[in-house]
Amino acid sequence: MSELPQITGLRLVRALKCAGFGEVRQVCSHLTMKHTTDATRRATVPMHGSATIKPGTLRAILAGAGLSVDDLRDLL
Repeated sequence: MSELPQITGLRLVRALKCAGFGEVRQVCSHLTMKHTTDATRRATVPMHGSATIKPGTLRAILAGAGLSVDDLRDLL
């Protein structure tokens, strides 16, 4: 597995939209996204301004979205 990139929540949301995810709802600073064709693929992205997402959180988001680190790098 490749090394995780250091990205913000906004960049991750843009990448997930390119992968076919759409916004479902936002509660405070957490945006929930769902894949448009496969409802089991979900992601909750923390939107904390310019703060980078921690590695463990990013791994959990990618696992829920059904994406690998290499897939994320291709989307960025």
